[in-house]
Amino acid sequence: MTGWKILLFTYLLATQLKAQETYDSLRAYYIQEYTDRFMVWPVLKQRSLSFSVRDRRQLKQRIDFYPNTSFTLGVGAYLFETVIEVTFAIPLDEKRKAIYGESTARDLQVNMLSKKFAGDIYYQKYSGFYIDDKRISVPSGAPFTQRADIVTRNFGIGGIYVFNNRKFSLRSAFNYVDRQVHSRGSFIIGAAINSFKLTADSVVLTPSALPAFGEGSAFELIRGTTLSIAPGYSYTLVWRKFFINGTFALGPAHHWIRYREGNSVEDDITINTASIVRLGLGYNSDRYFGGLGFSAQSRAVNFGDTRFINTTSMFRAVVGYRFKEFGILKKRAIDFISRV
Repeated sequence: MTGWKILLFTYLLATQLKAQETYDSLRAYYIQEYTDRFMVWPVLKQRSLSFSVRDRRQLKQRIDFYPNTSFTLGVGAYLFETVIEVTFAIPLDEKRKAIYGESTARDLQVNMLSKKFAGDIYYQKYSGFYIDDKRISVPSGAPFTQRADIVTRNFGIGGIYVFNNRKFSLRSAFNYVDRQVHSRGSFIIGAAINSFKLTADSVVLTPSALPAFGEGSAFELIRGTTLSIAPGYSYTLVWRKFFINGTFALGPAHHWIRYREGNSVEDDITINTASIVRLGLGYNSDRYFGGLGFSAQSRAVNFGDTRFINTTSMFRAVVGYRFKEFGILKKRAIDFISRV
């Protein structure tokens, strides 16, 4: 009986090793990994938390609220199999402040991009917004309507699973740890839990806009928790060392919301939508890499006659170089954790 157990164990082990060998060889044909390199790059970045209010019935009326946030400039590195970026805000000029007002932003985020999974944890607090009303034409150089009293807070956790991870690398287009050698795509599925809160000293919409929106539009506070799941697709087109990637996912979102109009507080539960958009293009070779990336996550919720959408977005531009690892740089983050 012991002999059969040994034979069975040997067979299962050989099968697993063969499967892993096939997986590695197939992935190596489509995706170049740089396990013996570390990377350094300058980075230009802008993150934003905006929201819009629309007419739920016709979706023709739309008013957008944006913070006047600056770009940040800094440096990033891939060390010990971990990406680290440090950036500092570029001061805004006085003319821009006069047109769009002043905003303050606290924006913290931790990202993870592995072979199969992309995840992020974030916390954002923005105050001070300007109003872009699509129905009103603002002359060039004239100031937009500004609301310094509006404060938003947004935090959550989300992730994306890549099904075709043997032939497709999502991280190759966004943090350049890998290089997609041949054009390929993959079905993806995203999931997230998010909490959003908006407060203001008075009604968020201007008095002239209220008649066009109806019930629910005179809110001065909205708070909601969202649980969402969004299936989608991501594809990277490769030409020589150049690439372009498009990622899109859309799915249902379950919202628990509370909003206040004057002295009236309303609670509601509704199912609407959540979406994920990522765009990337650039150059990725064995030594040099660089490109532009844009990502946005939006959550839409209906209450009364109003449709409210909040969006987290990021623009990122990098150019960098891969170096051969040496000395302590050959270590991995897990090695330090194990010692602790």
